[in-house]
Amino acid sequence: MATSTTPIADTIRQKLTSALNPTILEIRNDSHLHSHHKAMQGVTSKETHFALNVVSEEFKGKMQPARHRVVYGLLMEELEREGGIHALQLRTKTPEEEEKLKAKATAAE
Repeated sequence: MATSTTPIADTIRQKLTSALNPTILEIRNDSHLHSHHKAMQGVTSKETHFALNVVSEEFKGKMQPARHRVVYGLLMEELEREGGIHALQLRTKTPEEEEKLKAKATAAE
């Protein structure tokens, strides 16, 4: 069996899908945009910076900081590991919030 070329992204997908059952889960690897930064010198991982778009019912009734804590908690091991996740950009919405944004964007067209 071939080893994955995106093990951290695969782990993010697995953990968030399992815990949050998202209706939308988009994972964008932005590591290449940051590889020249001083903090990244000597880091061989190509999976250090991610932007996540997560839409889940699990966020209902939670403010943004609490939603982000949920995601950080799920990915704690990957955040703390040497060569793991260095930065996460999070967009966390409920399905209702996502629908409102889409309706607003459609109305603006």
